[in-house]
Amino acid sequence: MNIIISNSSGQPIYEQIVSQIKSLIISGELNEGDALPSMRILAKELRISVITTKRAYEELEREGFIVSFTGKGSFVASKNIDLIREQQLKEIENYMQEIIILANNCGIGLDELTEMMNLIYEGE
Repeated sequence: MNIIISNSSGQPIYEQIVSQIKSLIISGELNEGDALPSMRILAKELRISVITTKRAYEELEREGFIVSFTGKGSFVASKNIDLIREQQLKEIENYMQEIIILANNCGIGLDELTEMMNLIYEGE
């Protein structure tokens, strides 16, 4: 499992872990029942605190992405991928609505906004 942590990101480290593991599950790179590295091993690999990995795993479990068993480890939970995708699409729509409001306040039209989006998307 390849997780990349950015210290220059404004996002807390545990959130970076959560979002990257979610992406791996949604993309199908991690499948139902797949074992995740132990909290200690992941912390050692990423050179971060075990408390941080524990917080990330707790968040993933709370959201239903993983299940943890004492003494056995953490595993990808069975979850409806279509439902997860739908939830993320709704979140994207909410962000886009905020972007449209800001663009309108700045006098930015759809063409310019689309061009900005294309430049950002291609830069990823």
